[in-house]
Amino acid sequence: MASFQHIGIVGCSAPGAALCHQTICTEGAQLLGEKYAHPEISMHTHAMAEYMPHIESGNWKGVADLMLSSAEKLAKIGADFLICPDNTIHEAFEHLESRSPLPWLHIAEEVASEAKRLQCRRVALLGTKFLMEGSVYHPYFERAGIDYRTPNPEERERINQFIFDEMVEGRFTVEARTYFSGV
Repeated sequence: MASFQHIGIVGCSAPGAALCHQTICTEGAQLLGEKYAHPEISMHTHAMAEYMPHIESGNWKGVADLMLSSAEKLAKIGADFLICPDNTIHEAFEHLESRSPLPWLHIAEEVASEAKRLQCRRVALLGTKFLMEGSVYHPYFERAGIDYRTPNPEERERINQFIFDEMVEGRFTVEARTYFSGV
């Protein structure tokens, strides 16, 4: 098997980090055309309970410090670059990029690039209220020439509730799926 770069995953929610790892493994085999093949992957995840006080208070420097702690650990074990499957904590990027021991792929940059490749003119942005009301995606969609919409304030609150009451616990009920589809 060919040699690939070592991917470091900086996690926040356990289900999101686990899904990211699983996706790299399964899609890696498909893309490489070899059963069980995928790049080397390492992951570090601080407890989400450590992140939440910083997120809830808008202390993005505190979030960045946790992400940097993970980045340093992943650099020490040989990761070549970093990804973070959590949209919301990308709000902290301005506080960490210049201090990071490794380069990062920014989730919004990758999403905007793929949306442009697919010739999307308008997309819906769903996520935590911190994400939908923040600035993570705006500059990337703007540069890509893509219009984006977020739900109204009441819908944002309900979506946020589903995310924190279900999805970060690894559940996604029919009620939540129906609501997300309706929005």
